Amino acid sequence: MIPDAAALNLPVREALPALRAALEGPGSAVLCAPPGTGKTTLVPLALAGLAGPPDDACAGVRRVVVAEPRRIAARAAARRMAWLLGEKAGDRVGYTVRGERVVGPHTRVEVVTTGVLLQRLQRDQELAGVDAVIIDECHERHLDADTVAAFLVDVRAALRPELRLVAASATTDAAGWARVLGDAPVVEARGVSHPVEVVWAPPAAPVRPPHGMRVDPALLTHVASVVRRALAERDGDVLCFLPGVGEIARVAGQLDGLGVEVLQAHGRAPAAVQDAVLAGSAGRRVVLATSVAESSLTVPGVRVVVDSGLAREPRVDHARGLSALATVRASQAAGRQRAGRAGREAPGAVYRCWAEAEDGRLPRFPAPEIKVADLSAFALQTACWGDPDASGLALLDPPPGGAMAAARGVLTAVGAVDAETGRVTERGTRLARVGLHPRLARALLDAAPLVGTREAAEVVALLSEEPPREYGDDLGAAWRAARRGGDGYAGRWRAETRRLAGALTAAGRQAGGRADSLGGGAVEGTVAALAFPERVARRVDGGAYLMANGTRAELRPGSALTDAPWLAVAAADRPVGAGHARVLLAAAVDEDVARSAAAALYRAGDEVAWSGGDVVARHVECLGAVELSARPLRDPDPRLVREGLLSGLREEGTDLLKWSRGARELRERLAFLHRHLGAPWPDVSEDALHARVDEWLEPELSRARRRSDLGRIDAGQCLQRLLPWAGGRAARLDELAPERLEVPSGSRVRLDYADPDRPVLAVKLQEMFGLAETPRIADGAVPVQVHLLSPAGRPAAVTADLASFWREGYRAVRAELRGRYPKHPWPEDPATAAPTRHTKARQALRDAGG
Repeated sequence: MIPDAAALNLPVREALPALRAALEGPGSAVLCAPPGTGKTTLVPLALAGLAGPPDDACAGVRRVVVAEPRRIAARAAARRMAWLLGEKAGDRVGYTVRGERVVGPHTRVEVVTTGVLLQRLQRDQELAGVDAVIIDECHERHLDADTVAAFLVDVRAALRPELRLVAASATTDAAGWARVLGDAPVVEARGVSHPVEVVWAPPAAPVRPPHGMRVDPALLTHVASVVRRALAERDGDVLCFLPGVGEIARVAGQLDGLGVEVLQAHGRAPAAVQDAVLAGSAGRRVVLATSVAESSLTVPGVRVVVDSGLAREPRVDHARGLSALATVRASQAAGRQRAGRAGREAPGAVYRCWAEAEDGRLPRFPAPEIKVADLSAFALQTACWGDPDASGLALLDPPPGGAMAAARGVLTAVGAVDAETGRVTERGTRLARVGLHPRLARALLDAAPLVGTREAAEVVALLSEEPPREYGDDLGAAWRAARRGGDGYAGRWRAETRRLAGALTAAGRQAGGRADSLGGGAVEGTVAALAFPERVARRVDGGAYLMANGTRAELRPGSALTDAPWLAVAAADRPVGAGHARVLLAAAVDEDVARSAAAALYRAGDEVAWSGGDVVARHVECLGAVELSARPLRDPDPRLVREGLLSGLREEGTDLLKWSRGARELRERLAFLHRHLGAPWPDVSEDALHARVDEWLEPELSRARRRSDLGRIDAGQCLQRLLPWAGGRAARLDELAPERLEVPSGSRVRLDYADPDRPVLAVKLQEMFGLAETPRIADGAVPVQVHLLSPAGRPAAVTADLASFWREGYRAVRAELRGRYPKHPWPEDPATAAPTRHTKARQALRDAGG
């Protein structure tokens, strides 16, 4: 029992009766409890019967598993509960995180990460011996937590209806989680929060918004200055939220000489540092933290929060196979959680490094990870669970179809699932049990027989947590740095190496080769290529590299990898404004390694394509988008040639054909008729002609072999095939859309159909005398647009209403032109005058019979 009775007075205690009733009734509940109420520490102890008299326990519950989203939170929660019991972690309260297990035979409450619980569920779906599971901080919407909840709902429905399930959070979509848990009751606990003053502290000058992983250094300088301001204006410790480890290090460097202790809290920090953050101190401290400190943890002594307003969320570019964390604006919900850290123990203040006007434009909640992350690991988990497409799982948000399709492609490529059914293979089960992303698990299992167990484990450990930037972009150099390093990263790397080597032994995979039997760089290159086969890259013109997935990438200036003909790219990003990727971590490999690792992407065959303005026929070998070799084809398949010519027609248009003046005019006339009369008159636009190429361009197209052959095909003759010959409609072409129109003077004037809306009749004004109405075509449906010309053939007037022009417009034209052209007739009433093509004198001679 808890020796300190004061610990029982945490606010969540008042909600315990309702929580017990829910678990003894429906068996599941959603617990909404603000920060500091004791939901993470008191509730598990109470459910396990360790927080008071035996009758305070939930009936039948003696072993409780608490799932936390992060390792630092799992350790801290277990140690806090153990302290409340007057014990050390590992007695009645223990914890298990990746690579570390502190439990004993008497453990009643075990705190685990959601990733550990996922692995445990895959090995033992019944969770034998566990009476209740609490999923803590479910509002953060981590993918593992969502998956764990869905699996546990399945377990309760099919195997263990007596298993109790609690989804706990400070702020969450209570109604949504209640629905996921089967209409579970919602139990709320009131918090005793201290007031937190909000201080808006935006930068004096604009800063650039985050892009990818990049944060404007000016913003970090501003955050450091706000920390100094907070120390001067307020009492107590300062907790500063930053998006990542790099930003924490940069701000820490700008806080030297302040006379206070500066601690860095993040998931990669050594356990000793994490313990120091949570232990408190007699002197003033500044704790620089990522989002790990938003919830679950109470940092003693904090009275001030400085919030940069940034966070890191997973993002994936499915088209290029590049996935990484991205810097984003933190949500309003995250801002409230962060501010609450200042009011856990006493009144406090939060300094927000953005303008108050911006706050309302921030997203309300963080994006659910299932919506934005790489789903390969999730898809493998659901396949192992027996639900490959996750359609039968109780998820708050369904996985996006495109992301799941991309994930299935990855799993199929590594042999984890059956290509047709999506069902997990025996190999997929082994990959899942390694506890890595499927790509890395594949690399570990397949590389060990080639390079050695320890070597494979060491390189995969490097890939599972990207090395510090100071290790460089050469994977081999980073490996050597980790081996000799004494920093926090090297310590975590060694622990992960031991875990992976043990996982290999458990999987029954023993080394079948020796690392030193391979060429220089072959070990790390082989492992990286097996993990990311679509990222094997060949050097191309200009020093850039082309990956097998089609993405171009460049090395940093001065990289030791610059002259490598081939790379296995382990990590890449896309710089601001760049059209290519930037290599962050890679290993030099040779073509044999690239071919072996990316064998599934290899293809060889005849390729006929439109390139450089003509058909190019070659026999090619490729690894995805990377061309390995090519030789000309002397007698390519005519079908492939035809497809290549079609590509040219689509790319450059039907102007590749021979278009006489008559052919172009025919096309324009047909376009006019299709526009005004519709079917059966054909659409002769570029898209329509491409769609009906078999009907009008054969057999000439199939006989062609090159661009010059296309230029000899008579397009006008081919277009005749599209005329509506059936029913005799084609015979009316000259009637409905005549090439020429006879005008009152007797001339036959060519019509211009370039504008399908209104054909143009360009004719000398005197030749239209005596015509009262505008000529019409297409069965009288469309009046032509008359361009009336001067005797010299220059435009004088444009009209689509000849009668109106004679009445109103002609007088002004007559006044302007009759002095310039006195030899030509300019009657006062053109509507009744005789039309003529000649001058007055010549017309008089003609009239006299001369």
